[in-house]
Amino acid sequence: MPSVPPTLAPAKTTSVLPRRSSDRLSMSFEQRLTLSTISGFLCGLILGSSHGGKLAGLRFRAENAHRLPTSSTGWYLYHKSKNYYRMRGGLREGVRKGTMLAAWVAVFFVCEESADVFRATLRAGRSVGNLDELGEVGEEDIGRSRDFVSTVCAGLGTSGLWSLWNKFPLPTAARTAKMGLAVGLGYGLTQDALALLKGQRVGLTTTMPKAS
Repeated sequence: MPSVPPTLAPAKTTSVLPRRSSDRLSMSFEQRLTLSTISGFLCGLILGSSHGGKLAGLRFRAENAHRLPTSSTGWYLYHKSKNYYRMRGGLREGVRKGTMLAAWVAVFFVCEESADVFRATLRAGRSVGNLDELGEVGEEDIGRSRDFVSTVCAGLGTSGLWSLWNKFPLPTAARTAKMGLAVGLGYGLTQDALALLKGQRVGLTTTMPKAS
């Protein structure tokens, strides 16, 4: 009598629904702050080195215009000194610009996160003046406030601090505020669009349960 092969039970398949995080760009605040400050420093270093090197070269030419060399050896040493002068001036200006840009980028992201927590505190019905209650605001409350509104507030706040730092007159401060509004709105809408493309709900923390 032929043996009947045992029937194989169908494999149990589990489908895991994607987890929807409330973090901006699917990164924590510490990750976004670190990445943004490093990127800001590198951009400032490159732009500052290029600009500072050109200014240093022009300054070297102006300072030595009355004693130009007359021989080939003299011209060689002249250009060698000029290149060294440009490199030193460019590196100095690049580090200064990079540090400055990284600091202001950090201010922007800190303002954005602070606006999220501030709005979450108001949504939760807690008083802003009580620091103990600020720590009680949950991640779900903060997730409901993570949208372009906080980014616009961060852009306006950073532009206002920049105007105060440089003591801009009122017309210049108004133009700076308009620029901060445009940058904050554009960057905030871009973050929201990327979140929607990833299946996240903008301004709402939703953790989908795992299906068994």
